[in-house]
Amino acid sequence: MNSNFVSVKDFKEYAHSVLPRNSLDYYRSGAAEQLTLALNKQAFNKLRIRPRMLVDVSKRDLSTTILGEKVSMPVGVSPSAMQKMAHPDGEAGNARACEAAGTIYILSTLSTTSIEDVAKAAPKCVKWFQLYIYTDRAITRNLVSRAERAGFKALALTVDAPLFGVRRADIRNKFCLPKHLRLANFEETDSKSTKIQSSKEGSGLQEYVNGLFDASITWNDIAWLKSITKLPIVLKGILTKEDAILARQVGVQAILVSNHGARQLDGTPASIEALPEIVKAVGKDLEIYMDGGVDEGTDVFKALALGARMCFMGRPALWGLATDGENGVKAVLNILRNEFDYALALTGCTSVRDIKPEMVVHESFYSRL
Repeated sequence: MNSNFVSVKDFKEYAHSVLPRNSLDYYRSGAAEQLTLALNKQAFNKLRIRPRMLVDVSKRDLSTTILGEKVSMPVGVSPSAMQKMAHPDGEAGNARACEAAGTIYILSTLSTTSIEDVAKAAPKCVKWFQLYIYTDRAITRNLVSRAERAGFKALALTVDAPLFGVRRADIRNKFCLPKHLRLANFEETDSKSTKIQSSKEGSGLQEYVNGLFDASITWNDIAWLKSITKLPIVLKGILTKEDAILARQVGVQAILVSNHGARQLDGTPASIEALPEIVKAVGKDLEIYMDGGVDEGTDVFKALALGARMCFMGRPALWGLATDGENGVKAVLNILRNEFDYALALTGCTSVRDIKPEMVVHESFYSRL
């Protein structure tokens, strides 16, 4: 790994140069015209930090507590599918990097390493399992049971994907999972859930989702999920206060404000834009996290000032993985840790508890002066 890699952008540029087009386009693309994909970063860039001076910041604590578990910093890894397309270390390497960093790793249902193998690879890591509800509820029930037995600490139920969004790069590439890889969480079954085949119509992933995911799920199905697990439930994909209030009513423990990496409906807000209204509506009752566009330590600071308790990032971990496997992800996490530490020190904060809402404003705040 190049010692001159000092930012997530460095890892991104290298990953873009080495990944095969099928895999690269799957990881990097957003929905339709990719307006929301660009907005995820642009929205962060429109926020200004208001630092405070002459504060003793010689000692700093980056740690926080998430669903009762202490983590070393408010930055974890979001679920992303099929990580062995980036590097043979895949999900196991990503989880080991999170274990070393003392933070949370969320494993995708559509992983190329099984629940059990990730648990064995990183037994001390705080792991959550990202869940889709399949039309065959026995599949979902089995996944939940396996995650519980493997020591996962929470379920992150994705609620923004009754269908997968229009991802034009995948359609053009006729995306499929490389032949040497399988969806490892289904290897012990004889269902068609193990493989994403090529499709004459376009993306094989879209065909997979349309054939197996349950597009009829409603808020009533949260009660069903609660009935089959004792794990806390995090709803991933909430973007409005109205849905946040419904999430509180059905009794979930947390919300992950997310637009699915801008891969679902183009034209939705950036996650950081949607965050404040959700925090205002339910932040006193539920833990609120966010992902989408997080690739610098200052992004984490801004999100925490606007009310998030934790940030997650997906693509930066993939760029680290593609660059140097587990060690690449460790390096990316370390960069974000150091940048966030500097953000704390240079704003007059010694811990996440010192970050106040008034420390981050929209750029329009200054145009009014």
